[in-house]
Amino acid sequence: MADRYPSDVAAGEVGTDGGLVMADRDGTGRAAPLDGPERRQLDVIRRWGTVGALLMAVGSLGAGAAPVFSPLPGTPVLGLFGRMPSVAMGLVWTGIFLIVSAWLWLGRFARPGRQRLVSRSQMDRTLMMWITPLVFVLPMFSRDVYSYLAQSQIAATGQDPYELGPASALGVDNILTKNVPNIWRETPAPYGPLFLAMGRVIAGITGDHVLPGVFLHRLLVLLGLAMIVWALPRLARRFGVPPVSALWLGAANPLVLFHLVVGVHNEGLAIGLMLVGLELALRRMPLRPGTPMTREELAWIVVGATTITMAAAVKIPAALALGFLGVMIARRLGGRFVDLLKSALLLLAVSVVVMVCTCLGTGLGFGWVQTLDVAGTVKSWMSPPTALGFLGGGLGLALGLGNHTEAMIELTRLLGQVTYVVIVTTLLWKAFRGRIKAVNGLGAGLGAVLVLGPVLQPWYVLWAALPLATGVLAKRFRLFACGTSAFIAVILPPTGSAFDGRAYIVPQAVIGAALAFALCLFAARKQIGPLLRRDTAPGST
Repeated sequence: MADRYPSDVAAGEVGTDGGLVMADRDGTGRAAPLDGPERRQLDVIRRWGTVGALLMAVGSLGAGAAPVFSPLPGTPVLGLFGRMPSVAMGLVWTGIFLIVSAWLWLGRFARPGRQRLVSRSQMDRTLMMWITPLVFVLPMFSRDVYSYLAQSQIAATGQDPYELGPASALGVDNILTKNVPNIWRETPAPYGPLFLAMGRVIAGITGDHVLPGVFLHRLLVLLGLAMIVWALPRLARRFGVPPVSALWLGAANPLVLFHLVVGVHNEGLAIGLMLVGLELALRRMPLRPGTPMTREELAWIVVGATTITMAAAVKIPAALALGFLGVMIARRLGGRFVDLLKSALLLLAVSVVVMVCTCLGTGLGFGWVQTLDVAGTVKSWMSPPTALGFLGGGLGLALGLGNHTEAMIELTRLLGQVTYVVIVTTLLWKAFRGRIKAVNGLGAGLGAVLVLGPVLQPWYVLWAALPLATGVLAKRFRLFACGTSAFIAVILPPTGSAFDGRAYIVPQAVIGAALAFALCLFAARKQIGPLLRRDTAPGST
């Protein structure tokens, strides 16, 4: 592809740097603001989603993943929800339905190619309205935050969280250990030293007070979300996607609201650092390749690579971003194989220095390298390779060949790892040759690593979705990402644990929530009617 300046490159086209394409909005001219009727529809969408967030906040008092020794049961009024689990869970699911539907309706005003788009300030205010009620809720959808608290306390007491699990280090009667799910009580921490160093500070502040510890860990996630909101529109503009479209699919995604903000997962911090690192590294990178690299450009690349390495020191999948950043640097230098080697050596040197300093500086050492496979000790059917292993073992039993389930799981997991290595290598090569945008390769590569890995959790989807939100304009992909996010968002129960023989609560809650949602639709039919009709705005696709 001949060298061209940004003004000569169409929106979404692969640039000479492996996908770096500066664009004004959607590449077809600056989008106009919403007209009067559309602004009124946006107000309805905001209120609709905010009501959903408030319902989730109230329902979490009885349906959330509350700590074992919760102060709520003895609290007047607030303790009432704990004695009505079906009602509380119904409130949460009603809120989920409202937020997901509001997000889908908001998408019509953030669609690439539309002549009138929601403004950045309108998108930011909408996001704030939906997030604010969720900041103070009990954790839902997962109990991982209680593992964070226990592992951080282990580090705060001077013990090694990479050698000891909560039960061994803190004791089985410790209040923090009691909140950790049984399957994780004896396992060491699988998280990077930077995250545990932050958790150690939180543990020093809160001690064994669970709810303040949960809140401070949520503040870490909100810091990561702020990074995501900062980086997404900037990266999207570089790669030819309207910034508000990236924010809608990325930061406003229900999976972000439910599993990062409410679920308090450290993916928020790791992904935020990763995206910020990419943006910083590209901050002074010109599009025209082959020109001498300035000291300022090199300095920004080092700062960006340092930030990405810090993300990997929270959760290791973020390290893959260094590979695709290296591809962009190599194409910036001229696109020769020797340029690829130069960029690889530069990023390797930076990442090694930063990681060694992090490990030694935090005092936690390098034990985290040996615990990266801790999650794989749990055999979950949600992981496709593990599910195939269970299927193979079941077939062996059915055919009278004996029980070889463990061997089959090991085999299918190995095949999954080989497969994602091949996929990632292919994506890196295609990005280096300029056939795909590097940021799209990063999203697809992260998706392959996590889907084909030994363990898969619903919120892992965000590792792929957020980078792809900054680089993909294709309507088919956005519809797929939208549908997948909405489906995952509505099917997971909020308790974050088993129902102890009370499985009847789930269908009761879902049926009640569906009826309540239908009643909301009927009561607000005049206001939401325009949102249910096909978008016929000029330029819509």
